[in-house]
Amino acid sequence: MTAPVWVEIAVSLAALLGNGFFLYQLLRHFLALRSGPLWKVLLLVTLGLASSMIIWVGDPNLLYTFPVFVVLLLVYSKGDRVGRLAVALIFFSLIMSVSALLDTYLFDADTMLTRVSRTAVFGLLFLLLRRHLPQEVAALPRRLWNLILALAMMPLCALTAVVLLSYREWISLAAHSMALNQGMVILPFTLATSVVLLFAILALADHEALEEQVRLAGLREIYYQGVQRENQQIRTLRHDLRNHVMAVSGLLERGETEQALGYLEQLTQSSVLSGGGRLCDNEVANVVLTAKAKEMTQRGLKGVFQVSLPACLLISEVDLCTLLGNALDNAMEAAEKSGNPVIHVRCRVEKGLFMPQVENALAGDETPDLATTKADKTAHGFGLPGMREIAQRYGGSLEASADHGRFELLVCLPQ
Repeated sequence: MTAPVWVEIAVSLAALLGNGFFLYQLLRHFLALRSGPLWKVLLLVTLGLASSMIIWVGDPNLLYTFPVFVVLLLVYSKGDRVGRLAVALIFFSLIMSVSALLDTYLFDADTMLTRVSRTAVFGLLFLLLRRHLPQEVAALPRRLWNLILALAMMPLCALTAVVLLSYREWISLAAHSMALNQGMVILPFTLATSVVLLFAILALADHEALEEQVRLAGLREIYYQGVQRENQQIRTLRHDLRNHVMAVSGLLERGETEQALGYLEQLTQSSVLSGGGRLCDNEVANVVLTAKAKEMTQRGLKGVFQVSLPACLLISEVDLCTLLGNALDNAMEAAEKSGNPVIHVRCRVEKGLFMPQVENALAGDETPDLATTKADKTAHGFGLPGMREIAQRYGGSLEASADHGRFELLVCLPQ
């Protein structure tokens, strides 16, 4: 007995919303979505419509759905373009493989059972991944997103091949029969591969988070060491203050005014009294810059710092440390080779942009290497490509120029 029309409409609408809800709950942990309720509603409807699309083995609907689905997901999201594209391909393969399996092999695509079964499958997938989903959006560096994008092409190509292999089935029934047999193996493989890729993204994101914690721990260690050095200098100065006062008093009593003034000038040049331990209000930038300033002094270089940064910047502590640390490491290495010890460092926030700028001399006709020349590449910088990747990840830019024996690096990040 055929169900009333209003029942079919109600079931279809409920299935569409159910599909969209479960897929949205999954997707929001892998894509940074645009803020605002309108974007969320549009994404939920898009996912619901895409998952309700009838997909047969031998049906060209896949061709029409693919570009619309990918473009809309890119529009609804923000962040790294490669990562967004990779996630869009994975979810497309996942959704379409479920639809093709149900529509081709299990149920009649026009029945209410098919619509309900799709919602059940997507609900089970959400429950399968729910415990592993992070609180925040999974974040990966560009190099890992490139890897995920390459791997995402495998289930997509397999899905496309088996669904479109015999889309003109009236021309060759043998080809259609072969596609049906292959689909029984390839479509479950596509679904499983898509789920595995989602797990891989979560695992890689966890690994990156652990590495970031390790780097932060190292950064905090540098900070604490700097604080301990300053405290030790203060204790030493306090201990010796009585002796300093007596020495100056003795010089003044003997009428040796110039010697007394020279002694006081030498005393005031102490890093504790001169306030050399603080260059800006941002703690992370201050730790890195003061540590590099001391390293410059130890290496016989002169750092000219013009730094004015607020306490809060819209860049992670690890990325800020990496950006400044690599820029100054490269500058010190080049300055030592050139014979010109002066390094100019400017860091400021102006017109909504965070702009670190480093300028140093180059040795002769030397051109700056795009990768670090240090033997231990894991402990030191990864050169301009890594710094440019950080800038691109925040929607900014990195400009590097070498001209007339001078090298200039300028990074602009939106704030």
